Amino acid sequence: MTSIASRVCLGVILLASLGWAHHSFEAEYDSKKPVTLQGVLTKLDWENPHVQFYVDVTVSQANVEHWTFEAFPPNVLVRLGWNKDDTVKPGDVITVFGWRARDGSALAHAREITLPDGRKLMAGSASGLGAYFVPSGPPPPK
Repeated sequence: MTSIASRVCLGVILLASLGWAHHSFEAEYDSKKPVTLQGVLTKLDWENPHVQFYVDVTVSQANVEHWTFEAFPPNVLVRLGWNKDDTVKPGDVITVFGWRARDGSALAHAREITLPDGRKLMAGSASGLGAYFVPSGPPPPK
């Protein structure tokens, strides 16, 4: 009986940790704080559960902010036309539209990326539409 109780407890702990690992949009990001930033891509982490990329944004001649953007998971980005090896590379100047983190840090949920050649690619959901909502067509014009 002790073995069964131990297994049940372990199962509950594992399930709880899975719930903690993922968050809703509104839990971390503020849909009332849109942000559009241009900067130099410094790093791209192509990993689950979300691709993250890092952008240095020049605020003034003496001040550079280091931003982290969270995007869709890798498999969703591939379906949207991204390629891990050549869509964006460190050193590329990109523009990112998204929503800032609730805590005011230099963290944002990316919605759309403008690439150096001017192409625009979706990178994440619109606020309030769920973590993996992907429309069937391109994002609406601004």
